[in-house]
Amino acid sequence: MKRISIAIDGPAASGKSTTAKRVAAELGYVHIDTGAMYRAITLKVIENGIPVDDMERVCDLARQIHVRLARDDGSLAVFLDERNVTKDIRSKKVTQNVSLVSSYPGVRDVLVREQRMMAEGGGVVLEGRDIGTVVLPEAQLKIFMVANITERARRRQSELKESGVAIDEQTLIKELSERDRKDESRMSSPLCKSRDAIELDTTNLSIAQQVDFIVKRARKIIEGTETNEGHG
Repeated sequence: MKRISIAIDGPAASGKSTTAKRVAAELGYVHIDTGAMYRAITLKVIENGIPVDDMERVCDLARQIHVRLARDDGSLAVFLDERNVTKDIRSKKVTQNVSLVSSYPGVRDVLVREQRMMAEGGGVVLEGRDIGTVVLPEAQLKIFMVANITERARRRQSELKESGVAIDEQTLIKELSERDRKDESRMSSPLCKSRDAIELDTTNLSIAQQVDFIVKRARKIIEGTETNEGHG
């Protein structure tokens, strides 16, 4: 059976990671969380005491380290120079600085090259902010996930609560709005919807509904009964 590449893009807390993971499981594909890779580099920058606004040193470091994704007891694990940093990359400090680090062309060049190698041969679900536009512009199925800012803040608040972190909704709305502004305005690979991507508003959809929508579209493409056609 034909194995396709699926690109899932969208802003923070739009539901990409959970949905991409489950879509990959349904299809028997590999899930690649590109955002986790940028977080791993950001973690290394912080650990090495390099100022995140020193683009030259940050990019030099990115070229020297190795980030690897692997399955670990059914979940995606992130390895930085063979050290498992899956939990470390979700720290508040990494979250606050990853947008700047990931905006540097030198950092993106390193990881985009790695991501394309992972996707060779298809059978992958990549999620991030520039998959359909930069990393895999030829992906057979492109999804651009959106949700209103209040719902995204509520989701992020729920995630943080599970980790024992309490932050009020208004603070999260401000943080997400700022993250959107940075991602959409960066010079290198800004967050934007690919012309041929299907926009999926997840505001009022359950995870199961999101997964079902994407899996059905994917299976039609795999079977040759439909091609990817973006809807505004």
